[in-house]
Amino acid sequence: MARTRWLWISLASLVLLVGMLCARGGARLEVEPGSTLVVRVRGDYVEAAEPTLLARVLGGGPAPFARVLSQLALARRDDRLDAVVLAIEDTSLGWGKAAELRDAIGRLRAAGRRTVAYLELDGLAVQREYWIASAADEVWVVPGGSVPLVGLAAEYLYLGDAFDKLGVDFEVAKAGRYKSAVETIAGNAMSDASREMANALLDSTERQFVDGIARGRGLEPDAVRAAIDRAPVLASELADARLIDGEAHLDAVLEKLGGPVVKGEEYAGIDPASVGFDPVATYALVYGSGNVVPGDESATPRGEPVFAAGAIREAVEKAAKDDDVDAIIVRIDSPGGSALASEIMWRAISEAKRESGKPVVASFSDVAASGGYYVASAADSIVASGTTVTGSIGVFSLRPLLGGLLDKLGVRTELLTRGEHADFLSSTRPSSPAARERLQSVVLDIYRLFLERVGTGRSLATEAVDAVGQGRVWTGEQALERGLVDRLGGLHEAVREANRLRGIDEDADAILVAYPPPKPLAQELAELLNARIAAAARASVGLPALSGPLATLERALASAPPLAPLLVPPAWVEIR
Repeated sequence: MARTRWLWISLASLVLLVGMLCARGGARLEVEPGSTLVVRVRGDYVEAAEPTLLARVLGGGPAPFARVLSQLALARRDDRLDAVVLAIEDTSLGWGKAAELRDAIGRLRAAGRRTVAYLELDGLAVQREYWIASAADEVWVVPGGSVPLVGLAAEYLYLGDAFDKLGVDFEVAKAGRYKSAVETIAGNAMSDASREMANALLDSTERQFVDGIARGRGLEPDAVRAAIDRAPVLASELADARLIDGEAHLDAVLEKLGGPVVKGEEYAGIDPASVGFDPVATYALVYGSGNVVPGDESATPRGEPVFAAGAIREAVEKAAKDDDVDAIIVRIDSPGGSALASEIMWRAISEAKRESGKPVVASFSDVAASGGYYVASAADSIVASGTTVTGSIGVFSLRPLLGGLLDKLGVRTELLTRGEHADFLSSTRPSSPAARERLQSVVLDIYRLFLERVGTGRSLATEAVDAVGQGRVWTGEQALERGLVDRLGGLHEAVREANRLRGIDEDADAILVAYPPPKPLAQELAELLNARIAAAARASVGLPALSGPLATLERALASAPPLAPLLVPPAWVEIR
């Protein structure tokens, strides 16, 4: 036992030493006047703090989105840079993050930086990547690349008939005529209410998509729509429509720009003070990413982030008590989940505001809906991108009935009960009408509480919240019109809002400190080991990693106790 413990400590010390050597190995970056900064945008991004020392040493995992925003924010101030090139490859950025990148590019242009987007793409679903690129002064495409501009599409899955074939039925209780998550699971077609909501979401996103391209490329919206309807695929067609500036390899683009080249990963180490960063405030940045769940763990065994009630409550409480923290920004990228966990976090934020007097701002990323919106409604102010998916004030509960499936498998069951409605606990038989009524009453009670929480936080009458609730999802732009958010923008705008609430210049500099602080090294090693074991176990039995709508559904249901009321929107709305 003693030998094992010392081996563990030695391993930790070795990792720590390697990390320190890596961190100290590089010389301070010197940026020459007239330089060009190249920032790559590719792969997955997560709303989370910078990786810990161990994570940096081991590598892997998605990059924090704030890293890209920080590089562009520093570049905006750095007069030694003449140009900034964004080399954009395939990325999983959602519409909210894409809008934030467009805003950051706009701030670079306003500061006099020449902005160039360079697209290295080869696929069909590249509309978001092009939308980001169109915010730049110039857009270039790699020769042989593919940037088809074909418009937007939203595809919805309905699994009801598949479950019927398996002999699986569902009992559903819900509050909200637009709460269409249950349709995805138990239905086989889109309801009229869902179609109304889906078309409104697509219309809002499409308008922002077209208007953004039109502004960036100096075109009229009608000209952009006409080009989309022609579906330009070849670079020559895109150039003829003035949607790009031409084809070229990256080295040719950089040669044309001239001057020394600075890589983004190097520029990340620049001293902010060297470009005039002079903070007058410190704000806690509390990340709420993934499904809303009870408990204290901020990640699943597979390493996916979760919006955990215990972890968020602790972070908010510590930030409220920290005399060095002037305000709290809660950064949310979550489709919701547990009703109980949402209430716990709502209460924690409300108490932090009351006891500390510090302003709390909620900043929305790609999605902050249902349980995610429930939590945010406790904040003093809410900031969302125009394309953020939010709202979905509603509740549902789903009870699967497996009796038909067991019959198909030749499995027989016997049910013994004590209590008038104890059959409700069976997983094989339909419950009585009285038991279903009891479940519906629970769901309606949670919905009423949801309405009250939002009404209190947003200073709206319960009836007004109900009118924009009913489980309906909105874009950030639509939510602003209905009083569900206060300002449009990303993390940059959230900082300005916190400054405003504190009564200081909105453009004053502030330090963002991630809460909760990094975990102890031993705990991080243990969690990493658990994640690797879970991934290996899943692969060993041939279970594929789910993605897209099914992955969202799996995580939402797996994170909740059986029959627990859920605050989950149609989060598998994916506009491509």
